[in-house]
Amino acid sequence: MKAFLLYRDRDFEPVPEAAAAVPALVQDLELGALWAAMAAGDGFVADTVRPVMLASLTSADDIAYRQQILADAVAQPAVIRRLYDIAVAAVTGERKIFFGLSNSPESLLYRSVQLLQMFSERLRELRAVADTDGDRFQSQGFRRFFAMITEELDDTYLKAVDDQLKELSLARGTVISAGLGRGNKGTGYVLREQPDQGWRERWSRGAKAGFGFTIADSDEAGQQALSDLRSRGLNSVASALAQAGDHIHAFFTMLRSEVAFYLGALNLRDALTAAGEPVCVPEPVPGDELVLSARGLYDPSLSLRLAGRAVGNDLAADGKRLVLVTGANQGGKSTFLRSVGLAQLMMQCGLFAAAESFTASITPGLFTHFRREEDASMRQGKLDEELSRMHDIAGQLTVGSLLLANESFAATNEQEGSQIGRQIVRALLDSGVRVIYVTHLYDLARGFYADRDGRDLFLRPERHDDGERTFKVRPGEPLSTSYGLDLYGRIFGPDQSQPGPS
Repeated sequence: MKAFLLYRDRDFEPVPEAAAAVPALVQDLELGALWAAMAAGDGFVADTVRPVMLASLTSADDIAYRQQILADAVAQPAVIRRLYDIAVAAVTGERKIFFGLSNSPESLLYRSVQLLQMFSERLRELRAVADTDGDRFQSQGFRRFFAMITEELDDTYLKAVDDQLKELSLARGTVISAGLGRGNKGTGYVLREQPDQGWRERWSRGAKAGFGFTIADSDEAGQQALSDLRSRGLNSVASALAQAGDHIHAFFTMLRSEVAFYLGALNLRDALTAAGEPVCVPEPVPGDELVLSARGLYDPSLSLRLAGRAVGNDLAADGKRLVLVTGANQGGKSTFLRSVGLAQLMMQCGLFAAAESFTASITPGLFTHFRREEDASMRQGKLDEELSRMHDIAGQLTVGSLLLANESFAATNEQEGSQIGRQIVRALLDSGVRVIYVTHLYDLARGFYADRDGRDLFLRPERHDDGERTFKVRPGEPLSTSYGLDLYGRIFGPDQSQPGPS
């Protein structure tokens, strides 16, 4: 049996994380806060959502497949939590069944019977969910899942399982057949089903003479020989039952992992909607189109830390290969950049997006290059460190990749930083990489603005005449000022920010 709730045709297998890109992506987009909200205190959910989110889907059909399953989860959250609880009970219940002090066929058979009896109860619970709630689900993934449960676990099958497990408990003794091989050695040991005899048959049979023997309690050699004979008869059955237990355990393990992702999505959705934030079903577009538009786009990691709602932004970057965001610090540029990256990542793992609407091209790779604060762990200067990280990223970029750069190459002076940034960005654009670049380097921004060709979008944080920041990012050409007087006025007082008499 297969769940197929993350992929339509295969189980989920986490791929090794790229050492250079993933830690930076997690740090720069503040994914830890997102995963903590998804886990809601469940460590297994936390461990599951990370690899699922980082293994981005690159097919619109695959994304839609998950989106439809998620829509079912949103409509039936109690059923999702019930499925998760059943899977958890099965997986954790397996650990509680004692294996015994030996690896004999008798011990293996006993444990396997106990394990399968526990699994049988969990399978019956799955069947009950399919019977009572299966018709409420509309997605292809869940309809196939519940149809499989109904067909594979029908009443006849479940009764046959219970009867076989009852028989294999060997409560009425062990019946084994065997033949004689070369040298009168036993061969062809087979465990036989105990005939179901009534009391009349057992009484009449007991009155007849027959072949038999009795081993004295003190005959250790005889007792060992009899135990060896019994083990040979039980060996094949014990192995078959152990394999059956492993198969069912693997099914529940995979079901737990796949349902955990949707449980995490429900937890995150509940946290955001409880804060009054909107969420939407994003629309993925094939990667050969340059599409990027949003309405009410916000940073969910920031929203989870705020007492109120986060500021949302609109974005219209369809057909744009470069989005350059300029302006003074503390205007919302970095937050805006994270909101784009998070929406892209959430879309490509089948989640909702933190926006009123979000449409974007599917990218084969999402990368971040954010400024790092200098610390004692750095073995080189900040600019060296930035260039080294960019070199590592460049080796992984492919056509259609999306790079989010935040104050890159600002560790040196404006002229050098602008020249470095200009050369790198132009090389990336020529290679088919899409770039969203946040910078306060005016020379860099002005150079791109002077050479604009209609495929570039220039944004800057909104600022009122009185210096108030709205944290809204609007289209606008780069400005040479960083509004240092605003900062001066906030520190020394508003009156000090005005020019004095000449």
